[in-house]
Amino acid sequence: MADGLSRLAPAKINLFLHVTGRRGDGYHELESLVVFAQSPAASDRVSVTPAERLSLAIEGPQARGLSAGEDNLVLRAAQLLQPMNLKTGHERGAALALHKTLPVASGIGGGSADAAAALHCLRALWGIEIDDDSLSRAALQLGADVPVCLLGRAALMTGIGETVLPAPPLPAIWLVLANPGIALATKDVFAALNGQFGPPQPFERRPDSAADLAILLRARRNDLEAPARFLAPEIDPVLAALKAQGGCLLARLSGSGATCFGLFATERDADFAARNLARAYPTWWVATTAAG
Repeated sequence: MADGLSRLAPAKINLFLHVTGRRGDGYHELESLVVFAQSPAASDRVSVTPAERLSLAIEGPQARGLSAGEDNLVLRAAQLLQPMNLKTGHERGAALALHKTLPVASGIGGGSADAAAALHCLRALWGIEIDDDSLSRAALQLGADVPVCLLGRAALMTGIGETVLPAPPLPAIWLVLANPGIALATKDVFAALNGQFGPPQPFERRPDSAADLAILLRARRNDLEAPARFLAPEIDPVLAALKAQGGCLLARLSGSGATCFGLFATERDADFAARNLARAYPTWWVATTAAG
């Protein structure tokens, strides 16, 4: 058993997100192309060490107001695996630490990514023999985004999030992420969608450049963008500011918001845009990252 483990929990960005219907149990049917940040500046970090009982400590620039109680997904992930740990004969608990860099309730899967990182770390720490598919099925109990966050690379999501397939190979891209400091509850955004579902548009062709990817994405949509902008008009100037940056190929809301992304072909253009935004809007959270 390891003495301690640490893992990045990267931001999950929905390049498109189609809400195609609603099931009888209330869950929505989705179709989404997801990529993940490849920079620590756009990632949380989860660390675990052996302990007699479960505990969670949270720190970092976005830790304020985030509960370390029973509703935290990192702690819930540990509780999900703990019964399997008891069968291994190892310590019953773990001391978990979350360094929070990503804004809370911001449409980039921070809580889900944190839970996925905790599951990976605890599986190794406790020596639990569970394969990736079984872990993914169990993780769906924590939220629809947790299985794709366990995969941690570009993927196509369908169903309620339980079906995760590798995406066609994508070109090198850079994203500028910007959030105006507004938290949006996913359930509120879905409620505001009010049954206005769109048709599926499968993503099957391999784009040969960032510009080609942007063309394919413009033919698709984020069905949650309109209700999110209705609930949080602060999103509008973020989208406008991203679109105004030189080299921005596409600007769109990620997930249920309020984080928006600008798509760029080069690191230089993305870095320049991020510096412009941070200077013009010092209260916004802004990060630059390669994505894949």
